[in-house]
Amino acid sequence: MQYNSTRGYGPLSASEAILKGLADDGGLFMPDHVPALSIPLAKLPELSYHETAYLVMKDYLDDYTEEELRDCIGKAYDSKFDTEEIAPITQAGDQYFLELFHGATIAFKDMALSLLPHLLTTAIRKNHVDKEIVILTATSGDTGKAALEGFSDVAGTRIIVFYPDGGVSRIQELQMVTTKGKNTDVVAVYGNFDDCQTGVKKIFHDAQFKKELDQAGFCFSSANSINIGRLIPQIVYYVYAYGRMIKAGAIQAGDTLDFTVPTGNFGNILAAYFAKMMGLPVGKLICASNDNKVLFDFFQTGIYDRNRPFILTSSPSMDILISSNLERLIYLSCGSDAKTNTELMRQLSESGRYEITAKMQECLKDFYGAYATGEEVLETIASVYDKYGYVIDPHTAVAAFADRKYKTEEKPSCKSVIISTASPYKFGENVLRAIDPDFCAKDDFEMADRLQTLSKRNIPNAVASIRNAEILHKQKCGVNEMHDMVQKCLFGS
Repeated sequence: MQYNSTRGYGPLSASEAILKGLADDGGLFMPDHVPALSIPLAKLPELSYHETAYLVMKDYLDDYTEEELRDCIGKAYDSKFDTEEIAPITQAGDQYFLELFHGATIAFKDMALSLLPHLLTTAIRKNHVDKEIVILTATSGDTGKAALEGFSDVAGTRIIVFYPDGGVSRIQELQMVTTKGKNTDVVAVYGNFDDCQTGVKKIFHDAQFKKELDQAGFCFSSANSINIGRLIPQIVYYVYAYGRMIKAGAIQAGDTLDFTVPTGNFGNILAAYFAKMMGLPVGKLICASNDNKVLFDFFQTGIYDRNRPFILTSSPSMDILISSNLERLIYLSCGSDAKTNTELMRQLSESGRYEITAKMQECLKDFYGAYATGEEVLETIASVYDKYGYVIDPHTAVAAFADRKYKTEEKPSCKSVIISTASPYKFGENVLRAIDPDFCAKDDFEMADRLQTLSKRNIPNAVASIRNAEILHKQKCGVNEMHDMVQKCLFGS
């Protein structure tokens, strides 16, 4: 398997692409073909998560030996997950929720970021890299802590995480700023997530700075979903979910299954699209947006336009106007034409918008866009709890609303699975506002105690462990100071 940039750079092997993260031309790495599933659908219910992961990923990561890949998978999906299934499915009425929040940071980013450090350190050995890898990443809330957790004190790596000051939940922030790893730095940026993401990309593209780092024994890589080593592990849980649905008797092998995905940076739903291209019987992919509905508008019109107000919502991990992974879908929709894709990305960079052709739009017919307003999110959380006693977080509620809207409008004949991306404990204030509006709490931890009573689920260790943890990272900077902050983190000046 060879990997090429969506803008023409390459080819590289899988391990080389994972090491590099972002291509030198600013593009995102893509496999030169999508392998077919090597697993008979009827066999899926018999497979563990570990076995499913190996069988899905082995053809993408074919320069890793079987021993190396199985070792990475075994180290990633271990006791840090609080359920044996890794990704269990819960039914609430006629809706099915794939719970991806049972890892160390109680968010779906754990699913891939538990594996990426092991893929990366194996790639370092395979490619005889003698430099220290600097993981530079921007986060809208969940990627940051999951990456910090994964890379903390991993030999040969440093990690610097930028997050929008005031743009994440308090629990999300505390998870990051209490990180103990000696190789970790966490920096709040006076701006929104798009500012953080743009700043990180600008640093990646700074040729002179990269040269200086190279001379000092450092090289950059990324833990964001722009890294192909993040995207490929996400394909696994869609295949696994299909097997769980067969095992539960909800579907038969070969039946079509829809997936509804709360979407910000577009990596999670793109992984579902890859699963479909591999042969999983996926029907529609319902792309669920919050009030920052740039993706909804794109699927309606074929025009991507980030020139609009940025809205802070109760689902902050989706407060994104530049969905980086959409570039990979654009690349596929234009027949993997790097020249066409590069021109559209140039337009986005310079004017904040681009428009795809009718032929390209036709390639997006597997997607259905929907969005939920702030009020609809709260109503959905309340409704699911009142009817079924099941507590969901605001991101999952966006998807649950979109799922219901799709079923009402399109009346599909197949079942769907909603991707539940975060524990309600991570967003206690907004969850309680929906299900117990009269409750008054002094802080997030009183909210957690109340949620435990209402949900009848124990407070996750990821929350309990930070209740009295020391804040270790207090650095803040402006958007234009991110370069200097990286220099300070690495060189102390």
